[in-house]
Amino acid sequence: MDKNNHKLLQTWRWYGPSDPVSLSDVKQAGATGIVTALHHIPHGAVWPVADILERKSIIEASGLHWAVVESVPVHEAIKTRRKDADVYLANYNETLRNLASCGIKTVCYNFMPVLDWTRTQLDLTMTDGSKALYFNWTDLAVFDLFILKREGAAGDYPEKIRERATLRHSEMTASALELLRINVLMGIPNEKEIELEALQNSIDEYKEIGTEGLKENLIWFLKGISEVCESEGIKMTIHPDDPPYPILGLPRIASTKEDLVYIIDSVNLDFNGICFCTGSLGAGLNNNLPEIFEAVKSRVHFLHLRNVTKDEEGNFFEADHLGGDVNMYEVMKAIVAENALRALPIPFRPDHGHQMLDDLARHTNPGYSAIGRLRGLAELRGLELGITGNY
Repeated sequence: MDKNNHKLLQTWRWYGPSDPVSLSDVKQAGATGIVTALHHIPHGAVWPVADILERKSIIEASGLHWAVVESVPVHEAIKTRRKDADVYLANYNETLRNLASCGIKTVCYNFMPVLDWTRTQLDLTMTDGSKALYFNWTDLAVFDLFILKREGAAGDYPEKIRERATLRHSEMTASALELLRINVLMGIPNEKEIELEALQNSIDEYKEIGTEGLKENLIWFLKGISEVCESEGIKMTIHPDDPPYPILGLPRIASTKEDLVYIIDSVNLDFNGICFCTGSLGAGLNNNLPEIFEAVKSRVHFLHLRNVTKDEEGNFFEADHLGGDVNMYEVMKAIVAENALRALPIPFRPDHGHQMLDDLARHTNPGYSAIGRLRGLAELRGLELGITGNY
C-alpha cells in the first residue's frame, strides 16, 4: 500500500451472534472491520482455535473481517498478582498464540480494577430527544455512601458533594436506588454484573496493592506476554481508565499523558501500545488530547473516537461525536498525519453513540445501539475526508 494515500480503517464493535445489531447492519453502516471478542469464554480461560475460527468465519461470511480483538480480558488474578497469577498469564499467552495463528493480531485490553467503564445513568435525555450515557459524582457518592457503604468513602468526596448526595438519597425511591446500583455495576455488556460483596472484597484487596502496586503488576503482565507478542507480531493496546479518576477507592494507572508515557517507556517494545480513546481521556479535566496523542502517537495501534461534555466538577455525558468538549477536528488532523506515515491504516471505531430514532424503542447494549453509532461513523468519516481530500 502506498504511504500517504490510505484512509483510516473503519471498524465497528460487535458483541457476537447475540448482539441486537447484526453484521448486515454493520456492513450497511459502511464499516469493513469488526471489533469483537469471545464473550462466552470465562475470563482467564484459553480461547480455543476452533472458537476463534468459528467467529472469524461468521464475520467473513458477511463480507467483513475481524480487525481487532476487544477484549481479551485480563483476569483479576493478574491485576492483583495473586498466587495463581502465573496460571492465568500462561493462559493469556496461549490465547494470544491462538489468535495470531488465525491471523488476528491487534488486541485491546484494560487494566482497570474490577469494573470496566462506569456510568451512573444510561438514558440521560438530550435536548434533541436522544439518550446518552452519563457520569455524575453526586450519584456515584449516593452509591458509594448509601448502597455500597464503603468504609472511609466520605473522605473521598468534597463536602458539597456529600451534602448533595445525602439530600438526593433522601429523595430517591427504592426502585431508583436499585437502578443506580445496576447502572454502576453494569460492567461490560453481555457479562454478569459484579455483586456488592464481591466489589467490596476487591476494593479491600486493591487498597493493599495501591497505585504503585497496580503499576508494577501491569508491567509484570506486559513483560510476561512480551516474548509471545514480539514473536507473533501482536499489537497490544491498553484502553485508558473510564472515567479517568480514582473511583470507589480503586486506583487508576492509565488516565493521563504521564500514565500512558510511563506504560510505554516501562516496556519499550513495539507491541506495547495504546488504544487512544478520546472519550475516556476527554473526561479528564486536565487532559489535553492533541498533546497526549503527540506524546504516544507512534504506539497508537487502535482508536476509539467519541466525545464528552463535562462541567467543572468532572460530571460528564457522552455528546455527539463532533459536538462535545473534545476538539475532534484537531484530534483527527493529528491522527490523519500519523496514519499517513503508516504502512497499514490505523483501525478506529465510533465509540458508543446516542440511543436515537427507531433504537429508542428497541433493546440495545448501553452505548452500542446501531443508529447513534452510524451517525458517529458517518461524521468521523466525513471529517477525515474533509481533512485529507482523499476520496
